[in-house]
Amino acid sequence: MKNQWIEFLFGRVTVKVTGRGIERFLNVLSRNGLLVWNVKRHGTETITFKMRLQDALKIRRFARKSECSISFLQRSGVPFLFKRLLKNSGFLAGAALFLLIILVLSNVIWGIEIKGAKPATEHKIRKELDKMGVKIGKLQFFVDNVEGIQRRLTNNINDLTWVGVELNGTTYHFQVVEKNEPKKPKKFAPRNLVAKKKAIIAKMYVEDGQQVVNINDHVEPGQLLVSGEIGMEGKTKAIAAKGEVWGETWYKSHVELPFETNFTVFNGKEKEKHFVKVGNFEIPVWGFGKPEFKEYETETNEHKIHFLKWELPVSFVNKTLREREEIKRSYTVKQAEQIALEMAKKEIKSHLDEDAIIKDEKILHKSIKNGKVILDIHFKIIENIAIGQPITKEIHE
Repeated sequence: MKNQWIEFLFGRVTVKVTGRGIERFLNVLSRNGLLVWNVKRHGTETITFKMRLQDALKIRRFARKSECSISFLQRSGVPFLFKRLLKNSGFLAGAALFLLIILVLSNVIWGIEIKGAKPATEHKIRKELDKMGVKIGKLQFFVDNVEGIQRRLTNNINDLTWVGVELNGTTYHFQVVEKNEPKKPKKFAPRNLVAKKKAIIAKMYVEDGQQVVNINDHVEPGQLLVSGEIGMEGKTKAIAAKGEVWGETWYKSHVELPFETNFTVFNGKEKEKHFVKVGNFEIPVWGFGKPEFKEYETETNEHKIHFLKWELPVSFVNKTLREREEIKRSYTVKQAEQIALEMAKKEIKSHLDEDAIIKDEKILHKSIKNGKVILDIHFKIIENIAIGQPITKEIHE
């Protein structure tokens, strides 16, 4: 019989028929729409066959009108399997509960290890982790992902230069690099200090070496500022010149700023959706339907589910949909000039050392064209212009 899996789904029975008139009995069953298959003869007055469970419930009334007796030898199919499962429901419930407990415990935070931090910094990190909910005994589904934890620690703790976060099984590992670590003193070969750009000397601090220029001197790129040759004539030696030579330098900047600018902001409205992800297929769990707002950005936070040491192809996904709005900002001419000037300062500072100072700025040219304010700006900068240059010639004592 074809499609026996359908019969297995609804249940099937193996029937034994004994007596006289077996063929007539089979014909009666067939005329009344009862299907039988796998008919086998066992002697002259015995046969066996298979039939559907729903038909087996009707067969006895036909057997009473014949000279045959029937008995059921075997029962198979989903209904009978389900009946057996109900008999063993306690065992199955215990096994399911055990697996569920193992699954939950495999996704609980059981350890937090922090390396590379001083005790005071480690205390700050643990306090910040407590605020984020990253603590022993907490389910991993309800904390931020690794990238989010790393970003929040770096932003909220000023003592950190960098922190690496790794989730290994049920333990979070943090590798910390702190700020203001004691720097090893650099060792320099004999050298001079020369100017790296054109400037007027504003101030000087010479730690080692012989000063060659003075305040208000004009210097060109490559000009000697501090000599690494010290001693009396005829008895000189070469050392590594050290110091700072601050000079007034000059830069030009060109900036264009539109009077009207469109930009995107979040207005505070958001909606959360939760999914169970199996492979690439997402099953909604909470937060059904589309958001009420049209324009939005989606932040996805995915937590892998573990079973003991294995990572399952199943994960818990949280999506936060935040509404955004397009806003048009308009500037007056005066406001546009001020903002363009600030933009030019930021652009200049990005090319300078951190300790460089903007002494003065002057607008050389200003124009308004195509809805933009256009500025050409001249900046005076005070910066350290000294760089090392190795001494190559031999010095004799």
